[in-house]
Amino acid sequence: MKNKLPAAINRVLEQCIQCNICVKECSFLQQNGDPLDLATLFQAKPESEIAFSCSLCGLCTAVCPKGVAPAELFLRQRQNMVHATDHQYKEHQPLRNYEKMGRSKLLSWYGLPHRCDIIFFPGCALPGTRPQRVLDVITQLQVQFPSIGVVLDCCTKPSHDLGDQTFFRQQFKRIQDFLTTRSIHNILVACPNCYRMFKEYTPDLNVQTIYEVLRPQPLNPPQPITVHDPCGIRFEPHIHRAVRELLQRSNATITEMKHHGEKTLCCGEGGGVGFLHQELAQSWTEKRGAEAELQKVITYCAGCTHYLGQQMDASHLLDLLFEPHQTMAGLEKVASSPFTYWHRFRLKQKLRKLVAPVDQGSLA
Repeated sequence: MKNKLPAAINRVLEQCIQCNICVKECSFLQQNGDPLDLATLFQAKPESEIAFSCSLCGLCTAVCPKGVAPAELFLRQRQNMVHATDHQYKEHQPLRNYEKMGRSKLLSWYGLPHRCDIIFFPGCALPGTRPQRVLDVITQLQVQFPSIGVVLDCCTKPSHDLGDQTFFRQQFKRIQDFLTTRSIHNILVACPNCYRMFKEYTPDLNVQTIYEVLRPQPLNPPQPITVHDPCGIRFEPHIHRAVRELLQRSNATITEMKHHGEKTLCCGEGGGVGFLHQELAQSWTEKRGAEAELQKVITYCAGCTHYLGQQMDASHLLDLLFEPHQTMAGLEKVASSPFTYWHRFRLKQKLRKLVAPVDQGSLA
């Protein structure tokens, strides 16, 4: 794998004017220095481990007047560490195990009906925590796309963000090859992180979120909420708009937080920082809680819902759409580990009957 760290260092060294706007927004930079300082550090010490403390959320780029991309620098530094030294933290092992289960024969499944040219890829967290929501979505999508298929697998985003680029490429390619050899050109995803991976690494495929195609579900009476945009799709304004339009057509009243859309905050999960520096990761959750000001927070990432829910009243958009009264009362059914694995296994069995595939199997 080509070492892309030197080029990333040079871009930051050439572009950063040390205005400190990003530092004022970011707890990580406040602790470790501005992007120019860190680029200089990585140039002198390419084995530095500081990059594993960055959430890779991209807020620094969103507020930068020069469009500098420090998160890319920190990702390249992670990749350099893994490639050069096979560096892995034992603290990350639970995350790697979770990813491994997601792509295992036990939980993964590819179901393609006759003449299928579009699939729904629900990701890992949603099927485990909210299997009924996945079934609700598929039932609606089948009306709009009668030949839609379903793929249960892991996009391997954790390995990607932990810097294990070689492993990520190998695993992601098996998904890509399966789809392209079967003339699947359209993918609908529920997870913003899956969207990010497919958009970046399968440019020949048309990738959309389900929030751009789902029909609204009337909320009676109107429900006041605020929206948390996941940082993985920070620079996808069309998705931000689609979510708000879906909520407004469902009769919701939205109050925006200071940081939203392109300038949204990380929920605290980003980059796997919490496995190494829990207080730093938690600081992002606390910032979001302060901005929410006790409002009902709706987000469209299962990971964000979990992290934010530890400190505020946060629910998934799909729970609000399909179970509005229970969700607004905080009574929606959400599973936690280890039951999430059982739910994913049971969902796989149900989908065998619901999707009626002519081409099915597992790539594990």
